[in-house]
Amino acid sequence: MIKIVILEDEVPAANRLLKMIQELEPDVQLLATLQSVSAGVDWFRNASPPDILFSDIQLSDGISFEIFKKVPIDCAVIFTTAFDQYAIDAFKVNSIDYLLKPVKKEALKSAIEKFKRLQNTQPVLDIEKILQAYKPSVGAYKNRFVVKYGEHLKTVDVQDIAYFYTEDKINFLVTVDGRRYAIDHNLDSLERMLQPKNFFRINRQFIISIHSIGEMFAYTKGRVLVHLNPPCKYETIVSAERSPAFKLWLGDDAA
Repeated sequence: MIKIVILEDEVPAANRLLKMIQELEPDVQLLATLQSVSAGVDWFRNASPPDILFSDIQLSDGISFEIFKKVPIDCAVIFTTAFDQYAIDAFKVNSIDYLLKPVKKEALKSAIEKFKRLQNTQPVLDIEKILQAYKPSVGAYKNRFVVKYGEHLKTVDVQDIAYFYTEDKINFLVTVDGRRYAIDHNLDSLERMLQPKNFFRINRQFIISIHSIGEMFAYTKGRVLVHLNPPCKYETIVSAERSPAFKLWLGDDAA
């Protein structure tokens, strides 16, 4: 029996991952599903380690690497991440495997098989090396995007973007003057392209600029209702999981 912990702040993603794991390993034992850095620290300080930790990277209150810096993680780690390219080499060296979101069943099967092969020789996590690879330099953030309208192409500077959102599986950027353009990047990849001082993902559908915020109101269950400029036809609410980090972001001049 393989004992696992899932560290993932999006409940549907956690449920989907667990379902696939159970299809591949019917006798797997789920010890915990954790949604934040603080919950991860508390759990690993007080519980026996699992065999595998399936760990997302970007959580509601920070990045999962902060857990590894605070408490020893004496188990195999399989990262689940939407961020490819620049951090992948670090993941290969320092974990059993990495799975790009949305997680594919074949990739998950391969990762579990790799765990079984290496069960007695698990690599030691080098957190500093992973952090160095994961954290891009300031110059790595996008300065502009190329968009298409009709048969034409144009560039849009990042400072002219109010927010990004998803509608019917299509991703859009909206400029400060209210123009809307479809883009190829999904919100998961956009999170890594954008300067976090200026942009925040408030829920699964929206990434907003600090300059796009008009009014804000306290909402139910600790959430925040945000009125955007330019206005949006959707109700834009900061999810309960992201609200604490959102409030910190609002006042973080050094972010």
